[in-house]
Amino acid sequence: MPESLNQSEIALQSETQAFAKAVAAHLEDDHLTDDQRLAEVRKLSLAHGLYGLNHPKDLGGRDATSLETVVVYDTLGSFNLLDIPGTFGPSPGVLAAVDEPLRSNYLKPMLEGKKRAAFGFTEPDDAESPTSAVIERDWLKVNGCKSYVTGGASADFINTLVDVDGFGPAMVVIDRTADGVNVERVFGSIDGSHHAVMRFNDVRVPIDHVVGELGRGLPMAMGQIGNTRLVFAAQSAGLAQWVIQYVKDHIQAPHRSGTPLGSREGVRVRYADMRINAYAARSMVYRTARLADSGENAINEVIASKVFATEMIHNTVDSAIQLVGGNALRQGHPLAELYHRVRAWRLAEGANDILRLNLSRGILDLDKGRI
Repeated sequence: MPESLNQSEIALQSETQAFAKAVAAHLEDDHLTDDQRLAEVRKLSLAHGLYGLNHPKDLGGRDATSLETVVVYDTLGSFNLLDIPGTFGPSPGVLAAVDEPLRSNYLKPMLEGKKRAAFGFTEPDDAESPTSAVIERDWLKVNGCKSYVTGGASADFINTLVDVDGFGPAMVVIDRTADGVNVERVFGSIDGSHHAVMRFNDVRVPIDHVVGELGRGLPMAMGQIGNTRLVFAAQSAGLAQWVIQYVKDHIQAPHRSGTPLGSREGVRVRYADMRINAYAARSMVYRTARLADSGENAINEVIASKVFATEMIHNTVDSAIQLVGGNALRQGHPLAELYHRVRAWRLAEGANDILRLNLSRGILDLDKGRI
């Protein structure tokens, strides 16, 4: 449960709360430019030990456990302070344990903010075959296309899942400026993020740009996706606390009818459901993090947490808008902004209905998972 934290985890929670309160003050300061605000947030993050949350310890990071990661994102969500630039350094992702030359040429510069990475996993809906490669001596020749490459147009390199002839899927580091790499289209989504469609035409990549072993790319990619799914679940659980508090303040405030909205049974029932579902989601997320940290294969539990929590926060924001009324539909209203943001989470890192099918397969075909 969220309350069953050790002293180190409690200290991390307290540091995150202190960081959130300090950042909130900077965000309200209209005299700061965007660059100044970014610098201040990064300075505060470093001071509170959050910036290198998931960086390797030998590179100055915390190398956070799953539970520590959940504590941080749950806490930030409760302040509605998610996705604030400067809060965290770049995640090492699939490069976390790479050897040379990838370590010096890509991992270190990325963590230092000198290079930016993107993740090429999703194939376009109309792709006739997956992105593939053949080996030619010390090189890979890559052909194919990836869609929804978040930040791909401005990245320095793309960690790309490639089907290597004779070996199977491999994770390959491809420089964005390499010959044959083309950004076909850049588009935004309703949560404010930006993505690219990227095509690879006979792109020559050194064989030492393969991350880990040939044929082991899919588990590596799914490991990164699994970690991100748990983050989505944690921030959903945290954000629900902020929304519920916002609604509580609203329904207890004076109302034109003469009595607060919270005195009405229908409002109370809806508000109770919001709290019940948030309680279930938060309990689920913390339990799943502990299972992952125990070394157990928690893929199905992470899926369950991501599906339940992201749908919970969507329904919670929707109910909040219904209770607050038409003002919550105005552009710039915090609930209207959250509605756009959280809707995307049900598709991010695997559409929820597809994840449901994967969960059923894990139980019915592989006998994996628990209740």
